Amino acid sequence: MKAMVLNKTAPIETKPLKLTDISTPKFNNDEVLMKITACGVCRSNLHLIEGDWLKYGIPPKLPIIPGHEIVGIVEDVGSNVTIFAKGERIGIQPLYNACGHCDYCMTGREHLCDTRQITGDTEDGGYAEYIRVAANFAYKIPDGIDDLHAAPLFCPGVTAYRAVKQADLSPGKTVVIFGIGGVGHLALQIAKLYGAKVTAITRSKVHLDLASRLGADAVISPQEEDVVRSLQKIGFADSAIIFAPSKEAISQAIRSVKKGGTIVMGVFGSIGDEFMFVDEKVIKGSVIGSRKDMKEVLALAADGSKHVICEKYPLRDANGVLEKLKIGKVEARAVLVP
Repeated sequence: MKAMVLNKTAPIETKPLKLTDISTPKFNNDEVLMKITACGVCRSNLHLIEGDWLKYGIPPKLPIIPGHEIVGIVEDVGSNVTIFAKGERIGIQPLYNACGHCDYCMTGREHLCDTRQITGDTEDGGYAEYIRVAANFAYKIPDGIDDLHAAPLFCPGVTAYRAVKQADLSPGKTVVIFGIGGVGHLALQIAKLYGAKVTAITRSKVHLDLASRLGADAVISPQEEDVVRSLQKIGFADSAIIFAPSKEAISQAIRSVKKGGTIVMGVFGSIGDEFMFVDEKVIKGSVIGSRKDMKEVLALAADGSKHVICEKYPLRDANGVLEKLKIGKVEARAVLVP
């Protein structure tokens, strides 16, 4: 098969992903072989490729095939697999596998498992023509969602969904979302489904327009106005969700919520400022999602409750697509098609 392989971390402008002929992966009795039809391009792929996350041990191995939001067709099944058949459409999210017996796994939080495997990180991912998939960590795709729009559900979809759940929203509550892109544009829509009022914070004119089109109650550009002062005028929020990997955004988010409010961090970052414990604000992390979260995302998508905005590119153009993402030229989500 053909795959875009990373042999050494380097700036994306140097085109570090190489289109390579490699063996189609062998699969075991509990796995299926998927023929990939679409794979979303995530900013975390860019951080991995450029070496931004080496201090966190990512990538843990090289060479690696990136890509972790994948849709395809079951090409073949292992002898123990009964839940899928050849020809079915399935998807896989960043959570590639988990141990199944630790406390996290036994309580439905397998995405926190200490020995979890991550697609396109610890295991080869979706910038390729085929991938082997653990059957218990794959998901049937509902009819009515095409492959192109289904792929982003398997990372930004589940990531946005869990972050909104962590924000404890309900009708009439207010939330500020920092970063309106691949994940943020879905978080905005999900927050509206909860009945919350949403303020979108983003630097890009493209993303400001996108937030307005998707129903944001207010949009603020940090380049044009002071974020905290602007929020003070319209009222501090009950919650803030951060997808912008910026110390400044994190600081603004903490200051933008009411006393007793909730700040959900969906990115690596430093709190930085002195934390005012007397305000009783709560800071939570949020990472991808459990299998239950993923199934709920697909159910929401099946009834048309979310609109995924994406653009299509051939697999061989992965370097160029990631470069566009780096400079903010991707409106929401780019999707690679082999």
